[in-house]
Amino acid sequence: MNVADAMTPRSEVVTVEVPGIRDDVLEYLQERAFSSVPVIKQTDEGEQFRGLVSRDALIDQPDEDQLALLVEEVPTITADATIQAAAELMLADGERRVPVVDGRLEGIVTITDVVHAIANGDVDGKTEVGGLARSDINCLYVETPLTVAERELSHAEVPYGVVLDDEGEMTGMVTEVDIIEVARVVEGEDDTGDSIANQDDDWAWEGIKAVSGRYMPTRNVEIPVEAVREFMTDDVITVSKRRTAREAAQLMMEHDIEQIPLVSGDELVGVVRDVDLLEGL
Repeated sequence: MNVADAMTPRSEVVTVEVPGIRDDVLEYLQERAFSSVPVIKQTDEGEQFRGLVSRDALIDQPDEDQLALLVEEVPTITADATIQAAAELMLADGERRVPVVDGRLEGIVTITDVVHAIANGDVDGKTEVGGLARSDINCLYVETPLTVAERELSHAEVPYGVVLDDEGEMTGMVTEVDIIEVARVVEGEDDTGDSIANQDDDWAWEGIKAVSGRYMPTRNVEIPVEAVREFMTDDVITVSKRRTAREAAQLMMEHDIEQIPLVSGDELVGVVRDVDLLEGL
């Protein structure tokens, strides 16, 4: 199976153009629940592919407005490459979406496209997920504010958190997509005098003393401060070690999810992510 058989063709790929600003990208990522969007530039020679703008870049660089400064150069692939070659590139470079480029942008192939091919039997999916899943599990407490959860996911460099209750039992899942869906861009002025958390505030990282009443212009991505329980998925799909990559891929497609907790009986023993399924090809 070639990339051309699995990719989203250029006619169906939504892009943004430079010069441009961040607002349209954030709105697009929220509406489509994608992790990035391709960036193009119109020139006298025609359309040129410039790179991707990711949701991570929008959150990590909240004061940058110009798309040209948020664009990341990424590896590309050609339409005649095999889907296995695309999977190897994604694993090697840690990319979820690989632009298909041959002089110009011809489409996008994603991890979801590869997982779809596994689910449909177009490529090998016989490997048991017990050998593909990760035993290191990123967890969050159910009462953690979403702002803290977002930073925890960022520092852990994973797109999910298994949510634990007061007894340490799995009670839900929260993902980067869940967070970006409720984030919003805020413009205005912040009063630096009295609005900073003090040492007695719950979940304050540290006490900070405001030293003046000056105002400063801001442009930021605002994330709700309510507890993770308000935004998590509580009906969690799980798999056992003996299930195959194809069965896991089918569950991911059916429920529109990117990771599934691995259980042994009632015990949480790992997590199989969509990217892990690529290891079995």
